[in-house]
Amino acid sequence: MKLTRSRREFRRAQRSIPGGVNSPVRAFGSVGGTPRFIASAKGARIRDVDGNEYIDYVGSWGPMILGHAHPKVLKAVRDAMKLGTSFGAPTARESELAETVRKVLPSIEKIRLVSSGTEATMSALRLARGVTGRPRILKFDGCYHGHSDGLLVGAGSGVATLGIPGSPGVPKAMTDLTIVAPYNDLAATRAAFERWGEQIAAVIVEPVAGNMGCVLPVPGFLAGLRALCDEFGAILVFDEVMTGFRVARGGAQRLYGVRPDLTTLGKVVGGGLPAAAYGGRRDLMSRIAPEGDVYQAGTLSGNPLAVAAGLTTLRLLEARGVYETLSKTSGALATGLASLAREQGVPFTTANVGGMFGFFFHPGPVHSFAQAQQSDAASFRAFFASMLESGVYLAPSPYEAAFVSLAHRPRDIDQTLEAARKAFARSIRAR
Repeated sequence: MKLTRSRREFRRAQRSIPGGVNSPVRAFGSVGGTPRFIASAKGARIRDVDGNEYIDYVGSWGPMILGHAHPKVLKAVRDAMKLGTSFGAPTARESELAETVRKVLPSIEKIRLVSSGTEATMSALRLARGVTGRPRILKFDGCYHGHSDGLLVGAGSGVATLGIPGSPGVPKAMTDLTIVAPYNDLAATRAAFERWGEQIAAVIVEPVAGNMGCVLPVPGFLAGLRALCDEFGAILVFDEVMTGFRVARGGAQRLYGVRPDLTTLGKVVGGGLPAAAYGGRRDLMSRIAPEGDVYQAGTLSGNPLAVAAGLTTLRLLEARGVYETLSKTSGALATGLASLAREQGVPFTTANVGGMFGFFFHPGPVHSFAQAQQSDAASFRAFFASMLESGVYLAPSPYEAAFVSLAHRPRDIDQTLEAARKAFARSIRAR
């Protein structure tokens, strides 16, 4: 596989950009080699600057649920662009997007558009603190909620990939207000509430953890969080930046039948452009300025291009059978990978829900970040390198979920599994 231009572009980027990448998760630090510099994408495939083509299971980290460069999304963005790229003033389509989200997510009675998932979670937690008058937040080990101060503790994802426990530059006073409990552990969560309950403003959780791989909630976990928040007067925040509109129509909250007080959304909401949102109960959201006293603002919030892409994407996802198709595709991939690993005697476990899937070089089960960290890193590196060489693009980290799109076809799955057959053999040699 020729990588001449990617290597040249990486050296060039390193001269001007920290690490040569504009987000740490794009680096290949934990897997070795050169990050692929992408030139174009279409459907389920991406192409790098050297002309190499890959079946893509990163999907821009989740939003490309229709596949790359969907013609109707591109047309919507072109049509919006003709009218101007940003106004810094209200537009009617912002209300259309808000109404579209509210129709699918009954827990959201009011919603505020922002530009990134980090901004959404940061704002939701500020709101929770403002409403309750309490200082502490409870989060779960391995769940990532953006890079704002106080949320980089036990954050999984890129932080874990780089081996960084938190981050310099975050005052200890901020992290002292963050309580971390093991994911899927209600007993530990109750113990935290019994110690700090009167100080806990909110519990924030990825209802399906996608930043320590793909880890599903055990039965009763999410409902238990709802009950604890009700008992102690805390606000339950579902971080559905990744899961919203991807695991089911109506997100994980509808799939698992648990209603949060606040929800953060991203990825799919912008249809591949920078957009996110937070919303929830009317009484809570009415505290947001200018209606209320909790301040949050953003010059590019509700950007017309992102709104156009998001609206078009969400409307296309209303088609019958969309989520059945996504589940069937991710299920075929997860089942196929597990079967191949079993044939070759490789300790391996998979999970999938809707358009998300993940795997660990671990005999399973994996219900927590501590268990995810016990997976075989050397086997993952060998597997990743072999898959990439065979034209399959996975996240360059063992702590990231993977994604299928409606553009992935059975032939893509077949090609992926054939590549995996060779990759498992390579991972065995790495052990």
